[in-house]
Amino acid sequence: MAKSLVIVESPAKAKTINKFLGRNYVVKASMGHVRDLPVKSLAVDVKKNFATKFEVVPGRKKVLDELTKTAKTSSAIYLAADPDREGEAICWHLAQELKRLRKPIHRVMFNEITKGAVQAAFAHPGRIDSRKVDAQQARRILDRLVGYQISPLLWEKVRRGISAGRVQSVALRLVVDREKEIRAFVPAEYWTITAQLARPDGVGPEFPARLARVNGEKASIPSQQEADRILAELAPLRGEFRVASLVRKEKRRNPVPPFTTSKLQQEAARKLRFTARRTMQVAQQLYEGIEVGDEGAVGLITYMRTDSARVSPEAQAEARRFIAGRYGAEYLPERPPAYRSGKGAQEAHEAVRPTSVLREPGQVASSLTREQLALYTLIWNRFVASQMRPALFDTTAAEIVAGRYTFRASGQQMTFAGFMQVYVEGRDEPVRSASAKGGDAEAEEDEERALPPLQQGQVLACQGLTPVQHFTQPPPRFTEASLVKELEEQGIGRPSTYAAILGVIQNRDYAVKVDGKFKPTELGEIVVDLLVENFPRILDPGFTAQMETKLDEIEEGKADWLKEMHTFYGAFARWLEKAKEKMRNIKAMEEPTDIACEKCGRSMVIKWGRFGKFLACSGYPECKNTKELPARRGGAGGPGNGEGEAATGTNGQGEPVAEGQPCENCGKPMVMKRGRFGPFLACSGYPDCRTVVRIAKAAAAPPEPTNQVCDKCGAPMVIRDGRFGRFLSCSSYPTCKNIKPIPIGVDCPRCGAPLGARRSKRGRTFYGCSAYPKCDFTLWNRPVPEPCPACGAKFLVEKRLKGGVKIQCATEGCEYQRDAAPPAPAEASAKS
Repeated sequence: MAKSLVIVESPAKAKTINKFLGRNYVVKASMGHVRDLPVKSLAVDVKKNFATKFEVVPGRKKVLDELTKTAKTSSAIYLAADPDREGEAICWHLAQELKRLRKPIHRVMFNEITKGAVQAAFAHPGRIDSRKVDAQQARRILDRLVGYQISPLLWEKVRRGISAGRVQSVALRLVVDREKEIRAFVPAEYWTITAQLARPDGVGPEFPARLARVNGEKASIPSQQEADRILAELAPLRGEFRVASLVRKEKRRNPVPPFTTSKLQQEAARKLRFTARRTMQVAQQLYEGIEVGDEGAVGLITYMRTDSARVSPEAQAEARRFIAGRYGAEYLPERPPAYRSGKGAQEAHEAVRPTSVLREPGQVASSLTREQLALYTLIWNRFVASQMRPALFDTTAAEIVAGRYTFRASGQQMTFAGFMQVYVEGRDEPVRSASAKGGDAEAEEDEERALPPLQQGQVLACQGLTPVQHFTQPPPRFTEASLVKELEEQGIGRPSTYAAILGVIQNRDYAVKVDGKFKPTELGEIVVDLLVENFPRILDPGFTAQMETKLDEIEEGKADWLKEMHTFYGAFARWLEKAKEKMRNIKAMEEPTDIACEKCGRSMVIKWGRFGKFLACSGYPECKNTKELPARRGGAGGPGNGEGEAATGTNGQGEPVAEGQPCENCGKPMVMKRGRFGPFLACSGYPDCRTVVRIAKAAAAPPEPTNQVCDKCGAPMVIRDGRFGRFLSCSSYPTCKNIKPIPIGVDCPRCGAPLGARRSKRGRTFYGCSAYPKCDFTLWNRPVPEPCPACGAKFLVEKRLKGGVKIQCATEGCEYQRDAAPPAPAEASAKS
């Protein structure tokens, strides 16, 4: 009997699915798209209803030939790409290439790669959704028309090799506009006054109360003089602070929904410092399948590209059983919670969740890399918390008056942890307006602070009055998390595109990260200004969001893709023709300077070239003298280290030399250049002066001495830091190259040699025999140098579980386990 051919995108997914389907199926990977628009031409005929010319993706011909060969001898073809527009397009392109074989072609979709989900999908196969394909094709054509027709304009007017994109240019505009807000921001001074109050009888703790109103109006203290005047007026009233009103109530804090793609990217950026791209790469690995103990390859999470917060009833039922058993019935809500998805969400998908809540992070930890475990733990915790009861707080809000001044104090205490027993969502840096004075002085909403027992009318003792000066702060630059959040809120892009958007604006040198926050380069600002001037609609976030809505409507069958393409391109073609005539030519622009050309004496001008700004003689073409523009400290996009700081090096005498400082030989400023061995400082008077200064790499930490002796040459051993962590090395290196792991006080049960900590290529710490390769004994869990009191094994191991760190026996069949004490440092035994 002929086998059926199943085609998925990746080898990892193929391996996992193959295990579930059995011998009647052969599963192969297409390695993503097999056909696409060619790179070297527009390939869209706008005069013939946007007819497209697809070609086999370079490097995929061999893959396609192999798929075709297998399909010829197969009884049927099942296309099992991911359940989204891009996956549907992959299936459609494969079907177009394989339909000539006249074999039955089926489309199968599943939200999770588990045995039950995969087998159910194959039991009820469907057809390729032409509406999803139309929506993907429309997006692809829109992006091609915008990118391939605006980018040549930028090559002509700014510099060759740069590009514009329909969505990423709008994202860049957000970054540029925020930077302009920061530059235009003028700090305003304001003051706050806090009273430290207590009950006269000493019952309960002291507590702070902040001045809120004066004569019933909101308090405004713009200067120290005003603050001093208020303090002088309050000084004789210290014994007259009285509780004017008191409000006590119970506050509920509801759990957050399980992850959507954007929320996952935001939280991974906040808590794990993952980029959006890294988050999606690791999530893809968890989705496609991981080898987990006896279970074998299994997908640990549901599909990670989704904007839906929906959870299947089966998953909720499993979570409820788990929560009742692990945390108690009091943590279980009366009915499973239902979360509302965002506008336009694809409700056919589920939220990002573990495929089984019974696979706790601690149980699968030994099968995952450090990054996989961190992300899986985040997803697992968020999902479990989303199915639990709200947290409860007792809150107290008091207004205390002293003369015409009203102070406010608040406190809250948690009475029931609820979902916060498992998970609390991270927060972004708040965006405050210039007029929002006092925002940073407000008490944190969820701060745990107890107020003493208070009664209305009660007189309080004022222990002190503290004035504090503040200045309003500009809005913060975008982080990965806050930029993804902004894109989602404004409807720019979709879950599958956020990571690519953030990557493109950095790869194109339009923005750099400074302390983890996006800062536009000078090139990025110029590109945005030109595009806003000439294509205001394309760069309008509202228009871009409207186009995304149209694509959703095409997928839902509410709009015709061809009609929408004609509507868009009719206007775009007019904008394009106008821009060809009126776009400013940055290349031709010259900015005068007071620097004289050393060759002809004329003034130098600042011009734009392939690598940014440079100095050129105004007498060009008679004088062709050019040189690099000296770096400006704090400049965006000029030469330097990418963070607006001058690069520094050291001259032959060990003295520091900074970018912009005079050359020690001729006095002209030093500028940073890049060569085959990295950055260096060079004299701007080159080629007349050829002075260069190396920028040295940061010095490595000095070796750490130990009391151990090298068993090969007798020299002392030292602890060094290397690519795979800390290790013991002979102090006479490179004469003696003896190295070994740092012993942890436990001997190998096979050969008796000391065990030591090592790090794998993927960054995971493991423990292996120091006699390797003669002995290959290894452990993932850290050995503890004490015998097992139950079975007499020579050592125990430290295991990190959901309930905390446990000490247990590693011997199979022995169930000894206890709570752990804080472990000693790994290298303690090496120094003793």
